[in-house]
Amino acid sequence: MNAPRFPFPAILKGLPLPIIGAPLFIISTPALVIAQCKAGAVGSMPALNARPASQLDDWLAEITEALAAHDAANPQQPAAPFAINQIVHKSNDRLEHDMALCVKHKVPIIITSLGARTEINDAAHSYGGVVLHDVINNGFAHKAIEKGADGLIAVAAGAGGHAGVKSPFALIEEIREWFDGPLALSGAIATGDAVLAAQAMGADFAYIGSAFIATDEARASDAYKQMIVDSSSDDIVYSNLFTGVHGNYLKGSIQNAGLDPSALPVSDATAMNFGGESIKAWKDIWGSGQGIGAVRQVVPARALIARLMAEYEQALIRLTAR
Repeated sequence: MNAPRFPFPAILKGLPLPIIGAPLFIISTPALVIAQCKAGAVGSMPALNARPASQLDDWLAEITEALAAHDAANPQQPAAPFAINQIVHKSNDRLEHDMALCVKHKVPIIITSLGARTEINDAAHSYGGVVLHDVINNGFAHKAIEKGADGLIAVAAGAGGHAGVKSPFALIEEIREWFDGPLALSGAIATGDAVLAAQAMGADFAYIGSAFIATDEARASDAYKQMIVDSSSDDIVYSNLFTGVHGNYLKGSIQNAGLDPSALPVSDATAMNFGGESIKAWKDIWGSGQGIGAVRQVVPARALIARLMAEYEQALIRLTAR
């Protein structure tokens, strides 16, 4: 590749670990974000997880103060920056309110989903923030960068929640033909070997979500966490019934809701509503990616990240020894 045509933001250079914890709807809270960042991975959460909306102000202050205290006590091992996810869909009537709070607290990284808007990117850039936009195909990737996003999250087949259907090999290659800025890969990544594989394909970071559901700090029920531990890729169902957008969900949770996972009807995309009835879907119908076969037990987030990095280092050793 020639000299970079897209700038690589300084905040994303030299991160302690090449891992971004994906924002988990309902599940991610300051406890998980802080634990992820202290362990060296970028921690994130959806702004919509703060309810009522005024709670977001308190949560952003809590995260910022906790990480500042950690850095002061550990100057040789500072925490990774944190990110807030904004749903840029017309159904999100909190977007402007939540983004104003992100500007107030100077959130280092904004992750945008389900739509790209120039004014949201401009708001982040006003204080030096960085915007990563998640995409499921190359066309959306072009639109995101054209509207001012700094980097991309390629959501490939097998990712939890609202996932795409593209092979990660195809999606990364198509994006890298024209974009050499920050790029994360999402889709069934739950081991250190997979983190290294993401980098080998051309991504800068691995974007990991489902494995963090089975951590002590995650705001998920014990039953949800145990189902992550007990399930594998065979237990993932891809459907648009629950929010209007196709996503991956745990078969067991669908069965527990009295539905037949093998005969789910198709939903109208206009049914998507992140602020109303669809919230129940995420409480009762549990999202998950295909990589959960590697999740063996519920552990603290720090322990999960330590495992990932130990596996990553061993994978590097094996690769260089061949």
